[in-house]
Formats: sequence, structure tokens, C-alpha cells
Amino acid sequence: MNRQAPTLEDVAREAGVSRATVSRVVNGVRNVDPSIQDLVRSAIERTGYTPNRAARTLVTRRTGTVALIVSGAGDAFVGRVFADPFFGRVVNGAMGYLRARAMQPVLLFAESEPARKQVVDYVRQGSADGALVVSVRPDDPLPELLLAAHVPTVLFARPARKVPVSCVDLDHAAGGRLAGEHLLARGCRRIAAISAPLELRAGRERLAGFRDALTRAGHDTPPVAEGVFTLDSGATAMTTLLREHPDVDGVFAANDLMAQGACQVLREHGRRIPHDVAVVGFDDSSIAVTCRPPLTTVRQPVEDMAAAMARLLGEQVQGARTAEPHVLLFEPELVVRDSA
Repeated sequence: MNRQAPTLEDVAREAGVSRATVSRVVNGVRNVDPSIQDLVRSAIERTGYTPNRAARTLVTRRTGTVALIVSGAGDAFVGRVFADPFFGRVVNGAMGYLRARAMQPVLLFAESEPARKQVVDYVRQGSADGALVVSVRPDDPLPELLLAAHVPTVLFARPARKVPVSCVDLDHAAGGRLAGEHLLARGCRRIAAISAPLELRAGRERLAGFRDALTRAGHDTPPVAEGVFTLDSGATAMTTLLREHPDVDGVFAANDLMAQGACQVLREHGRRIPHDVAVVGFDDSSIAVTCRPPLTTVRQPVEDMAAAMARLLGEQVQGARTAEPHVLLFEPELVVRDSA
């Protein structure tokens, strides 16, 4: 004989509270005393009660699902997204917050105009409670489309245009300054940079902070080769810098993948790292540890930023955040390893 599935009444009896109180806790209704919430959750664990998601959606008008959208990447990048350490860190950071609240992410790609329309329709029709957006292009129209559809939305990184939406971001200029100051402190004097795409705010600000550190120390404007965040583009940029500036003794690369590409080219040209050329990356991703030698890099706390992003969205969905949209700005940190 099959045992009947536990009900709200079973949980209420186990917790010693009313059925209505259990329902409020299960459905995420605010203003329930924290001690009562703990009591009910313990009773849920003991009884093995599983909420009926369909019924809960009818009551709360919420699905318990969040759209995690990678926008503007283009068809070629979509195939590489799972190999890029940055996006894995975003997912991990967001999941920590979401899982603790029984919320699940749905990964969506908005790499073209038709894809953007599908994504907006999907969320607007109630398939997700809100959107976490990671955009890789400065003129991305998706945030404005989501706002026009009245979809709660939070961005990773400030948009290029003024859009009334909350976001998390890094003080990129401060990170660039940390890299420049460290190379100078090592005694490097012929320093170059491999920048991120300068159409992106992050690319411009990282380079500006780096240049500022060198200028304050009395150095000329450093030579720059632009990359596109990939290992191959870092290798190509380093090849260009060595050809045009063969006496370079320090390099700042605006992400770890490009720094890894630079290290490969330097080794191929017989340059010892850091003895002949010191290299500093940016992000402190898994690449920084597996690179040979391990990278000195500027840490971007991506996991913490993604968790904050999810928290801001959760507050919007719950109706707890009514203030004007704002930016949560995180501080970078220099992590010293063997490359510089």
C-alpha cells in the first residue's frame, strides 16, 4: 500500500502552527516571524512535504524560476559560453542565492533580434519571475525591452546608455591601477597593455586606470594592442607588441584568458616569465591558477557580484525593493602569484 504524500495539515501538526501559517511560509509571504519560519521549515524536512509548484504559482503569481540571460554574444560565442570561466562563475554565484530560496535559473541566449523577441516573450508570458542579464555588447537593447515589458530585471555591469535598472559592477579603473602599480613596483619600465574591447566600459576603464598609474609615476603612455577576451586574441596582441616593442618587460592583460595567450607567445619567443617579462591578468578565474606560470591577476569577485545580482532581483520579485534602481559597485583586489 502506497503511503499518502504529506500535506500542509501534516506539516502544521508537526510544527504546532496553523495551516494558514504553513501556507504563508511555503509561499514566501513576508512578515512571518523568523522563528516561526524556522519551525515550519524543520517540520517540512521531517515530514518530507513537497510543495505543489502549480498550486503555489496560482496563489503567489510566481513561478520560482529566474531567467539568466546571456545577451548580445552572437552565434559563434554561444557555442563557447560553457568553456568561458567568467560565465561559469556568474552561474555559480547566482545559484548560491537562488537555491537557498527554492528558485531555479533557466539559461537563455539573446544573440540576435529574433532571439531577443523570443526571450522577452518567454519572460513576459509568466515563464519566469524576472531576469538576470549578462550582456556583452554596449548597445544591447534587451534591458530596455525587458523594462518595457514590466519584467523585474538586474544587470551584470552598468549599461552604456542610461537605463533605469539596478546592476552590479566592478571599479574597473581601480583594478587597472592595481595592475600598473604592481608592475612598476617590480621594476618594470617598458610596460605594455593588452586591452579588452574599448567599445566596452570595462575595457576603457581598465585601460584608463592602468594608464593613470603609469602617468602618475612619470611614464609615457604605454603601447596598447586590443583583444577580445579570448586566448587567441591575447596571443595575437602579444605577438604584435613583441614585434613593435621587442624590449617590453611588463604586460597587463585585461583578462586572464588573454594573459594566458600572452604567456604562451612569450615562452615561444624565449622570454622568461617573470624574469624577462612580467605579466598581470584580470579576473582571478580558474585560468589564473592553471596558467604556467600561475598568473598574478586582479581579482573580480564575480561570484559575490552574481549573488548580489540575484538578491536584488529577489527583492524586486518579492516587492521588498521600491527605491530607485542603483549600482552596487565592488572593489578589485590584486592576487600575487608567479607571473609578476
